[in-house]
Amino acid sequence: MKHISYLITAFLLCLIAKGQENKLHLVVGTYTNSCDSNGIYIYTFDSNTGEFIYKSASDKIINPSYLAVSNDRKFIYSVYENGLQSKISAFAFNEFTAELKLINTQDSKGADPCYIINDTKNVIVANYSGGNISVFRKNNDGSLTEAKQVIQHFGKGKNKNRQEKPHVHMVHFSPDKKYILANDLGNDKVYSYKYSQDATKEILRLTDTINIKSGSGPRHLCFSKDGNSIYLLNELDGTLNTFGYSKGKLKKVDETTIVTKDFSGEISAADIHISPDGKFLYATNRGTANTISIFKVLKNRKLEFKENSSTLGKTPRNFTIDPSGNFLLVAHQNSNNIVIFKRNKSTGAIKDTGKRINLCAPVCLVFTK
Repeated sequence: MKHISYLITAFLLCLIAKGQENKLHLVVGTYTNSCDSNGIYIYTFDSNTGEFIYKSASDKIINPSYLAVSNDRKFIYSVYENGLQSKISAFAFNEFTAELKLINTQDSKGADPCYIINDTKNVIVANYSGGNISVFRKNNDGSLTEAKQVIQHFGKGKNKNRQEKPHVHMVHFSPDKKYILANDLGNDKVYSYKYSQDATKEILRLTDTINIKSGSGPRHLCFSKDGNSIYLLNELDGTLNTFGYSKGKLKKVDETTIVTKDFSGEISAADIHISPDGKFLYATNRGTANTISIFKVLKNRKLEFKENSSTLGKTPRNFTIDPSGNFLLVAHQNSNNIVIFKRNKSTGAIKDTGKRINLCAPVCLVFTK
């Protein structure tokens, strides 16, 4: 009888574990200066059904417009995008209760931080208006030291309204974590830095600079699944570049665009991601388009355009694909909602589920188990 009881208990535990495999946390960063928002919001998300449940929110903070979760899921790092008063913050994250607790805050050392990444040792930030990169060391309790390194970019581009000075828009680890790539919208360059995780001073060391087409405005990039290619989305003209990648070096392979031939409105390319299986690439266009472009990734690294779809909202700032590849979620800054699409894994096409997460100015979406 005891043996049967043990078997039943084990079976029930397996069922519970199986059910939890589909459960994710969705961490959302928002702008707080246009409507009522606490800042960071946590939801649970079911990657089988697309259903979500609100769990918690941060105490009131200012414009946490980009977030990063630590690999052990114990900490969340956030920018506070607030001009010359901008900050970087560390939060303790309880993945069982989904609660956040502020640990500490540091000066970002550059105005308007817009992107943040982390590994076990460091947090690295792109400061848009400051035109620089800041590197912060992690303490054992997850808190952040003052900036250990600040790298200033220089130069400008031909677009007088948007490229009057450098504007670092993204920092991104290479797949092997040996390099950091940085896109500068203001001077049309992508920088490649050798990354020394344990260094005390020169954590980032410039090894290469790639010139992008004048006036294009490099914004975001993503790597192919095998790590041998980079896809770069340019905000100002909507072009999409393909590069071969090896050991911090980029070599241009091709160029396409997310702008249709008959489009005559404002171009404002925003975000780019590749599907978990590496077969499809997606890129958004804000401005007057409010669309997402879908491309098939070919064996020769090039992209084959499939279709443009409406994102069903205003200003699709950031989007994400859940790790299973079943759903694609789009954060709309100006229509104050997150639209949940179902993905067709065979064709890459997306279909509206009718599900919406309504909240103030969502601009960053991060999934974590």
